[in-house]
Amino acid sequence: MHGTLDRAILSRMSSLDHVTLAVRDVAKSKEFYLKALAPLGIAPIMDFGRAVGFGREGKPDFWIGEGPASFQSAEHLRIITPTHIAFTARHRAEVDAFHAAALAAGGKDYGAPGVRAHYHPNYYGAFVLDPDGHDIEAVFHGSK
Repeated sequence: MHGTLDRAILSRMSSLDHVTLAVRDVAKSKEFYLKALAPLGIAPIMDFGRAVGFGREGKPDFWIGEGPASFQSAEHLRIITPTHIAFTARHRAEVDAFHAAALAAGGKDYGAPGVRAHYHPNYYGAFVLDPDGHDIEAVFHGSK
């Protein structure tokens, strides 16, 4: 039914395969994400120069790219619209470390680590703005 993917992998897969953010300067953004995502265990997996794929366990599911991709026209990239992306943390300490690393890498604070009870009682997140103004979050949904 699903080829070589085993049930354990399928049971933890998201409904999204990958996302891509358009960036103005891929080298600057790569450096930012390299540092900001390291505490989450997320690292570059594929690099095509003007596009870089980050992920865990060999799967690039978060991409950044500069300029039009082969399927895009100039109209697609005329305006970079700030986007919100939330990365899954495996515990609260990773959320804290992400926030500190992202700020040290040049991100702007957009919400210090803490519980966001208006989402649910165990929602622990932190928010930063990347070099292009994208709202990047690390979130943990467990209890401490």
